[in-house]
Amino acid sequence: MPLPNSGKPPAIGDSPGSVPPPACRLSSGNSPRVAIERKRLFKIIEDLVLWENTTNEAVLERARGEIRRSWREVCELNKDHPEAAELFNPEKLPGLHDPFAGGGSIPLEAQRLGLEAYASDLNPVAVLINKAMIEVPPKFAGRAPVGRFRASGNCTPLDLPREWPGAAGLAEDVRCYGAWMRAEALGRIGHLYPPVEITTQMAVARPEIEPLVGQKLTVIAWLWARTVKSPNPAFSHVDVPLVSTFVLSSKEGKESYVQPVVEGDTWHFSVKVGAAPLAADEGTKAPGRGANFRCLVSDSVVSGDYIKAEGQAGRMGAKLLAIVADSAIGRVYLSPTAEIEAVARSARPTWKPSGEVPARLTGGTCVPYGFREWGDLFTARQLVALTTFSDLVGEAREQIRKDALAAGMRDDMSGLDTGGTGATAYAEALSIYLAFAVDYACNYWPQIATPAEGFIRGTFARQSLPMTWDFAEAPPFGNTSGNWLGGIDWVSKAIERLPEGKTHGFAEQSDASTQTISEHKVVSTDPPYYDNIAYADLSDYFYVWLRRSLRSVFPRIFASIAVPKAEELVATAYRHGGRDKAEAFFMAGMTRAMKSLADQASDVAPVTIYYAFKQSETHESAGTSSTGWETFLEAVHRAGFRLSGTWPMRTERAARSVGIGTNALASSIILVCRKRPMDAPTASRREFLRELNAVLPEALDEMTKGAGDDRSPVAPVDLSQAIIGPGMAVFSKYSAVLEADGSPMSVHTALQLINRFLAEDDFDAETQFCLQWFEQSKWAEGAFGDADTLSRSKGTSVDRMKEAGVLQSGGGKVQLLKWAEYPADWVPRTDKRTPVWEALHHLIRTLKQGGESASGVLLAALGGKAEAVRQLAYRLYTLCERLGQAEDARAYNELITSWTGIEAVANSAAPQADPQGLLFES
Repeated sequence: MPLPNSGKPPAIGDSPGSVPPPACRLSSGNSPRVAIERKRLFKIIEDLVLWENTTNEAVLERARGEIRRSWREVCELNKDHPEAAELFNPEKLPGLHDPFAGGGSIPLEAQRLGLEAYASDLNPVAVLINKAMIEVPPKFAGRAPVGRFRASGNCTPLDLPREWPGAAGLAEDVRCYGAWMRAEALGRIGHLYPPVEITTQMAVARPEIEPLVGQKLTVIAWLWARTVKSPNPAFSHVDVPLVSTFVLSSKEGKESYVQPVVEGDTWHFSVKVGAAPLAADEGTKAPGRGANFRCLVSDSVVSGDYIKAEGQAGRMGAKLLAIVADSAIGRVYLSPTAEIEAVARSARPTWKPSGEVPARLTGGTCVPYGFREWGDLFTARQLVALTTFSDLVGEAREQIRKDALAAGMRDDMSGLDTGGTGATAYAEALSIYLAFAVDYACNYWPQIATPAEGFIRGTFARQSLPMTWDFAEAPPFGNTSGNWLGGIDWVSKAIERLPEGKTHGFAEQSDASTQTISEHKVVSTDPPYYDNIAYADLSDYFYVWLRRSLRSVFPRIFASIAVPKAEELVATAYRHGGRDKAEAFFMAGMTRAMKSLADQASDVAPVTIYYAFKQSETHESAGTSSTGWETFLEAVHRAGFRLSGTWPMRTERAARSVGIGTNALASSIILVCRKRPMDAPTASRREFLRELNAVLPEALDEMTKGAGDDRSPVAPVDLSQAIIGPGMAVFSKYSAVLEADGSPMSVHTALQLINRFLAEDDFDAETQFCLQWFEQSKWAEGAFGDADTLSRSKGTSVDRMKEAGVLQSGGGKVQLLKWAEYPADWVPRTDKRTPVWEALHHLIRTLKQGGESASGVLLAALGGKAEAVRQLAYRLYTLCERLGQAEDARAYNELITSWTGIEAVANSAAPQADPQGLLFES
């Protein structure tokens, strides 16, 4: 709507007769009008974030209306700007750019909200994904599918005309030509994937499958076990199966397992029904950790080093372990046969992808076992299947163009890469989505995919390529996880949920530190996760197949043999010659990228940056540590940004594969930034502290009490992170905060000062974490994601505190250790990291077990920590009384009441360093 009394006609998109109140700036205080307006706007956001509203046009249009209204207000305020006609056109919303677009969620949602979306990334796989989501669909929005005009009958004819909103026509054609590709592939390679015929021999001692004898069943999966020759010289001709478990199914009433049958110096596998013997769960693994197995025939131990040597020499093989098939009585597990295995081995691939598999990856790599190149990750039959479908992408592209012309689509003879919108470009567009289906299959069809109860796990359940011993081979033409039509269905469903194509999108390959796309645009981005994921290394797995299918469509994107790596902004130690050099590379590159954003981004909206990686130390020096969080904040500050907010947001789904039972990220931190003026002043440390003391109490009060307008207060677990925002707003508005010696204050120091305000003490970061964690969880387990978020705000990490010995962490849970769980053989002078929290609880343990004398000797060994330990004991005693933790309060009280005696012993023991050391080493 126009501003009140402006006299202007309603803007495009406004609904006649509907006159909601004009947007007001919410920074004008907490008046009732502001509170009502804030509540109304918050309700729109609450509706937007619901998954079921992703394509709810009514909800989306309310949000679009508010964006248009806000933009018109901005334009009115800037109507006298020298470049108002270009920059502040009320009929044209500003574009949004994400320079680290990755998977494209930010540009996609911007487009859904009515903004022109711009996405750029150095990684060509990311660029292609963004083109498929925001650039291609608007070009062909509202078009009917062309597959229905095919005369061959492979697609279901659509007799009645109907509307095809948004990308619905694209999705339908993906299904149509995906089905055409399956039919073509079945005719070419179907003989490699025959059904399994149930024989009388298979039914021996298997009464449940006797009725199936003579039937041909569809295979759900072939289960294989890797083999190496026995290291025992007397049995060097024997293949040793490397099986992690013989249990096939542990579901009640459907138990099945594999029984190895040894006959002299030979063996074979036989599937049995019923509860498996206890030993079956261990497969052929030998006792102990690591890749150690035992020979079925000689019982010799097959070490991990031996397996690696055999793999690197190309002598690792595979034997069929079992067959999973679908039948009228449900899923059945069958014993392997030589004939079935021979069919798999008859495949003869004519091409396989080259390029090196990363030799070092967080989470593990299979390279030490001989899988050096991308093509090594696939069996011969898998390679034949993937190359067949990859070839069919190109054939489908030609067929689609012919069908599009037959359907009456014009052809400007231009492809997508040159801006075409006719039959040629449409055929190329569809081939992108069909190539994605090949990559979907590629995730399920390598020989490192593993079986699970009822399905096959995709290779990238986590960001690594670990070695697997028994693996599952999925049939392309089956109906289980990983089948071809399953991939087509995933892709087409995703297309159907894309925006309806009313605004354009643009995606291109560009380095974030040198790009110029952000000029005068709103910027929102989620940069790389410091050192957690080697994106480029892992992207090559998919890139080699995409390049084979689409190089002719996008010659510039697929010009290189592999994904660019040298410029990738991640702190990968193995790529840069150590952690320190990797951090320096990340810091310099991220600062350049942030500086580029600060110089280009529009002033009408803040730049929002998502910090979304798990906290970890980057280096350690002189007893202090720097974290990824501090490193990133430092880069943002140096780039010329001032921060006005740091808000935690739950962005990670706990049920995702990487989050189940693991210490996985739960929250992202949103940094709200604006450009710092070039003439920003400096401030002294004293002035900075004085301003903190003036600003933070009011901010804390608002966060903890809400604002009287039904806003919930900030949750305790998020408070430490949220308070950093107003604190860093003070710090970052200055060009520098100067220490007493004239040197600029670091972000690390600024965060310490901000946290001290909240904690009201001078405890170390780990102790501050423990205090707040104890207040909300006591000694109970808590979610790792919450602990990770809190630790970041304190400038530490869960791993750091686990190393310090104050908590245990694993399986997605974190739990503080009680004093009785602290080790009795602890030696203070050899402990590199001793938080006050740890020192206190060791003192309580020593007092309980050795009395004041032993506690006094320990206190002397703790040196300058004595006063901090005493203060913490008082603090925890008061806290435990408030929380009703009587037993814990008693322990802290006993230490406090014994303090005089303990201190007296400590004073006399202090000079005796050697006896102290001997006492705690004995």
